[in-house]
Amino acid sequence: MESWIKALVEAIHSTPYQSVIFLSGGASQALGWLMSVPGASNTILEVVVPYSRNSMAQLLGKIPTHFTSQKTAEEMALVAYNCALKLSAPGKQVLGVGFTGSLASSLPKRGDHRFFLSTRTHNCLRTSHVTLLKALRSREEEDKISSQFLVKAVGHMCGISAMVNLELQESELLQEKESNFDENDELQQLIDGQICTKIYDFDTDGIRNSERRIILPGSFNPLHEGHLRLLEIALSMLDNAVPYFEISAINADKPPLSINEINRRVEQFRRAGKNVIISNQPYFYKKAELFPGSAFVIGADTAVRLVNPKYYGGDYSRMLEILLECKRTGTTFIVGGRKVDGIFKVLDDCEIPEELREMFISIPEDKFRVDISSTELRQKQNQDEEK
Repeated sequence: MESWIKALVEAIHSTPYQSVIFLSGGASQALGWLMSVPGASNTILEVVVPYSRNSMAQLLGKIPTHFTSQKTAEEMALVAYNCALKLSAPGKQVLGVGFTGSLASSLPKRGDHRFFLSTRTHNCLRTSHVTLLKALRSREEEDKISSQFLVKAVGHMCGISAMVNLELQESELLQEKESNFDENDELQQLIDGQICTKIYDFDTDGIRNSERRIILPGSFNPLHEGHLRLLEIALSMLDNAVPYFEISAINADKPPLSINEINRRVEQFRRAGKNVIISNQPYFYKKAELFPGSAFVIGADTAVRLVNPKYYGGDYSRMLEILLECKRTGTTFIVGGRKVDGIFKVLDDCEIPEELREMFISIPEDKFRVDISSTELRQKQNQDEEK
């Protein structure tokens, strides 16, 4: 490893970025460089090499029109970015990397020797396209150049300025393109299903060195003291977890929240200094897939719905299969009491299948009981305004 590459990789490992990298057709040496320098676990969440046609189709959910193209590299980077959102530790920045190349091989190629490299963060998509001179280098040498580009690109997205010695000839073509997003762009991408979450870390002091989140989902319209107390009490029942509230921009039976409405609700958490996640998953088992191993704080009424086959196409076996998979990834549900049809109910009042019981933890009524809901508060506010 050349000294400038080692120095760049060391700098990458010292940043708060965590990455998922998808490679096909080159840049393999970059993985060795990134993994062989101490601190790789700070940076690398996952590496996948979708080299075969079927592997790439499985990764992207389709067979790309052209395997080595800007579009495919950008789609790989977007999938990698979404994977990184799911796998990253609380408080970390995430980066998705997609690389696809057509380099020198054992048989001569009629087309150009070229590669596309795309990197995606929360506010930027950057893509490079390099066309190499044919018959100038061996496969290993072309792989080295593509690897240099990948490490350079990762460093750039991590905010590292470095002197990089890229071994290109003057006649070799390099094209670069960059698109930037603001928060409203991100929210629109989330509503459209391009990205799965937008995370707001407003309580940076409360982010511990932990990989586990404790998440209280809800509409929070408005956020009230009962919500804050519930998450605080649930947090006291777990060791070393980071607290988050969560709002789904997509509702199962209502139109999506508007960007203005999302921003209005997020502002409540900004003022309170509390972390909040905006997702596009209205169903709890889908939320559990977004944040494997997390603890979700729910009411007794939600616990009943969670194990109701009605919400799984009426299929009891499918309900068990889905929730057992959540159980295998370490997901748990912390259940607080809730008024249902005027009666205050707790976890013991819910019929939970025996196979799932240990996933559910009860908050005792003497520790937490708030009878008023956001809906009731909203109605009271409307009545006050009418007066």
